[in-house]
Amino acid sequence: MSQLVPAQASGRPSYQWELTPTGSTAQFRGLAAVSKDVAWVGGSAGTVLRTVDGGKSWQNVSPAGPETVQFRDVEAFDAQRAVVLSIGNGEDSRVYRTVDGGKSWTETFRNTDPNAFYDCFDFYDNKRGLALSDPVDGKFRILATADGGKSWKVQPTAGMPAALPGEFAFAASGTCLVAGPGRTAWFATGGGDRPRVFRTVDGGKHWTVADSPMASGEAAGIFSLAFRGSLFGVAVGGDFLKPTEAVKAASVTYDGGRSWKLVPADKAPKGYRSGSAFVPNSPATVIAVGPSGSDVSYDGGRSWKQFYDGSFDSVECAGHGVNAGCWASGAKGAVARLTR
Repeated sequence: MSQLVPAQASGRPSYQWELTPTGSTAQFRGLAAVSKDVAWVGGSAGTVLRTVDGGKSWQNVSPAGPETVQFRDVEAFDAQRAVVLSIGNGEDSRVYRTVDGGKSWTETFRNTDPNAFYDCFDFYDNKRGLALSDPVDGKFRILATADGGKSWKVQPTAGMPAALPGEFAFAASGTCLVAGPGRTAWFATGGGDRPRVFRTVDGGKHWTVADSPMASGEAAGIFSLAFRGSLFGVAVGGDFLKPTEAVKAASVTYDGGRSWKLVPADKAPKGYRSGSAFVPNSPATVIAVGPSGSDVSYDGGRSWKQFYDGSFDSVECAGHGVNAGCWASGAKGAVARLTR
């Protein structure tokens, strides 16, 4: 991977990715940042890795048994407790949980509906979480836990708006659904005649939906959401069949997802982007990643500047103060830590 001149503006930090040696060739779309020192990744061939020393070393802590599944999302609470989601139709969609740093895993959910396909999940705290499935019988399906992923329950769909023809979510980076303050959460879609963002304020029981001005189509839509608080959010995506083209690839909201404003092409990321995250300790700095590069926005997503031209699928940030850290992951075992 090559590196561009780090993005920098007057009085603003410059950023770059520091690659860490994982010793793996898996594609890591699942990523959980805990701090600058602790992170987990999940990927192809049932692979899960963990670092507790800032990426100097990675331990293979993959669950025994599911070597053929694709882990597309990881949510970690600390160095010992994590939950991973595998994707696919029917029984390929599963959840595994560890409380001992990956020494042992328990399968806590296996989808038995052949029409369901779980894409991503997120947690409000170390107990409450939601997982998202593509539409079943014309509506997106929500799975919920209230005990840290030990048990899961499919939620009623009476409060879920109907899906559009061809509409689905993208299992690209584990950020197609994000949990916010209180009981607020959002998920994003594509595939239909327009992308949309769904919003709940009661923990997933009832949802409202807003159209987005971003691109949509068979391979296009919103791939990732990032929110700072309950009102301020960013959506990134585009068309994954056109990775180097910024096809209506970003939008912003200031009202909690009720409405979205398209980022003009000359200020948008330089290509399709699959992951996004707000940088800790900075109220308006956002990172977006994709196969053709990484971009930074210092103004909450209104304008972007590319600072890296290597490929990543996912980005996550976590922690506070000196313990905060951002991580990225992608193909061929690539995992990196953000430095400045």
